[in-house]
Amino acid sequence: MTPDADKAARELLAFYLEAGVDAPVGEKPLDRFADDAAPGIEQGPVSQPGAPASVEKMRTGAPPLPLAAPPPPNAAAMAAREAVNGIATLEDLRAALDVFEGCALKGTATQLVFADGNPQAKVMFVGEAPGRDEDIEGLPFVGRSGKLLDRMLNAVGLDRSSVYIANIIPWRPPGNRTPTPQESQICLPFIQRQIELVDPDILVCLGGPSAQTLLGIREGITKMRGRWFSYHTGKREIRAMPTFHPAFLLRSPLQKRLAWRDFLAIKKALGG
Repeated sequence: MTPDADKAARELLAFYLEAGVDAPVGEKPLDRFADDAAPGIEQGPVSQPGAPASVEKMRTGAPPLPLAAPPPPNAAAMAAREAVNGIATLEDLRAALDVFEGCALKGTATQLVFADGNPQAKVMFVGEAPGRDEDIEGLPFVGRSGKLLDRMLNAVGLDRSSVYIANIIPWRPPGNRTPTPQESQICLPFIQRQIELVDPDILVCLGGPSAQTLLGIREGITKMRGRWFSYHTGKREIRAMPTFHPAFLLRSPLQKRLAWRDFLAIKKALGG
């Protein structure tokens, strides 16, 4: 292979990885939506540990199963609200998410990314949705942005044993795309109950989508960040602060100084 061809191949692989193609399926293309595998098309036995069962069946040569269409967004959001009724523990909430079929993202994700940290923590961080690394490990904020978040926490005397971390959407969108408003609304009842069960003193919304979804504010994150808002759980009000998402800070490092001010304000509010 010539140097130019090698470079082109590496750039193509990098593009596929960024687009969310992170597991080999077979040597030849296959129509996954067909009722039966097309004759003469090889279905490779390549397997990926931790892949959803439906994907595994496709890779091992079994005829592809018909894809069940998710319910309409309004019906799915109503089903989510019904699913969280009466749930009194985080374990039961996770179990309810495991069997919930109202969000199509569940079918493309490797696994559920529920939460990390201390459920008795006084401060809870909520992001938007998991990425590739989170989808693989099953924990929120474990990739590059997660490592930055850990450093930011350490700088104000916190770590994952003293905070609780979750996302509005617990399944990775394909290619790390931005979740649609419909997907956020479908998953909203679950994160609302999660916040209610953790019952923190401070809620930190990481990024504009998180703040807009949870606080109902339409301003951009630059205008929202660093300001205190009230989040109503139905039982009490919680102090809430939007701040920049760590992934944004990786792209815009000059904004770290503003995020630092936000974390100092959070530390002060915790009595530090």
